[in-house]
Amino acid sequence: MSPRSPIAVGVSLAALAAVAFGATTPVVAWAGRGLGAFTTAALLYAGAGASSLALHLFSGRGDASLRRGDAPRVFLVAVVGGAIAPTLLAWGLQRAGATIGALLLNLEAVFTVLLARAFHREPIGGRVAVAVAAMVAGGAALTLDAGGGAGWGASRWGALAIAAATAAWALDNTLTRPLSERDPLEVVTAKGALGAAFTGAIAIARAEPVPSVAATAALLACGATGYGLSLRLYLLAQRRIGAGRTGSVFALAPFVGAALATAIGDRIGGAWTAVAAALFAVGVYLHAAERHGHGHVHEPVEHEHPHRHNDGHHDHVHEPAVVGEHTHRHHHGRLEHAHDHAPDIHHQHEH
Repeated sequence: MSPRSPIAVGVSLAALAAVAFGATTPVVAWAGRGLGAFTTAALLYAGAGASSLALHLFSGRGDASLRRGDAPRVFLVAVVGGAIAPTLLAWGLQRAGATIGALLLNLEAVFTVLLARAFHREPIGGRVAVAVAAMVAGGAALTLDAGGGAGWGASRWGALAIAAATAAWALDNTLTRPLSERDPLEVVTAKGALGAAFTGAIAIARAEPVPSVAATAALLACGATGYGLSLRLYLLAQRRIGAGRTGSVFALAPFVGAALATAIGDRIGGAWTAVAAALFAVGVYLHAAERHGHGHVHEPVEHEHPHRHNDGHHDHVHEPAVVGEHTHRHHHGRLEHAHDHAPDIHHQHEH
């Protein structure tokens, strides 16, 4: 693969997003003890929105801004991914614990791949299918190493809530796919602000306990990294490799969370943890080494998104010339060619 392979770059971004998110799960479980689920969710997305707003204000703008027509989709994303999902996760973690919670987050990859195929027609070939299966098997191996037994039965409602959270986040990922070409900082700011407002209002109405300063600081920090930075990286990955592949690589998050839970004494990893690590490594390698190329046709289209003039698709002329990635509205004529590609904004054709 070339150094600028969109698949390899996208896989790297998705893996970094998974690390940022997975590392926060045990911390959220600790900081959320004794707090209401809505309070926990509100603080997480307040941290995500505030950090993204700060970065947006002090960084140069290079991506396409959100438009008025994006408002309904942003609202749905905020409700599903910024309010319902984190509330279910917080409620489930309080009952299932950090280890089981981290392991169950693996289900998000399965739901995301299936929804990306159903709604965005993203191709899932044999290599990606094997990668998804390997990462799901890794999650199952971690579950076997978690101990199960009576503790699992006592926490079944928490486990079900976390599973429901992963389904909600998978739907969020699918809804967010068309927004991946917008400025990711604007998307995260809007989602964080709306999600925090929704859950914060419910927390106040329910008179949930007021969090301590330490818990507030920890949850805001988790929101800034695991829900703000992670989502920004996730959107950039979706821009390059689509929703399904991004969601599959993001299945690294449960392993990261489980590993951190082990490190802080939540449990001790055994043989199945080593098996899981190998399976996750296989899954990521299969994604990163994927090659997908064939003859295809681009129909005429006019749109706006970040692009470069050395990618074989953007040959329009600027006066003066523009070097590097930039954003503006531009037109594509009909084009037929063959090359390696990922299911990005220009390659959503049927197979």
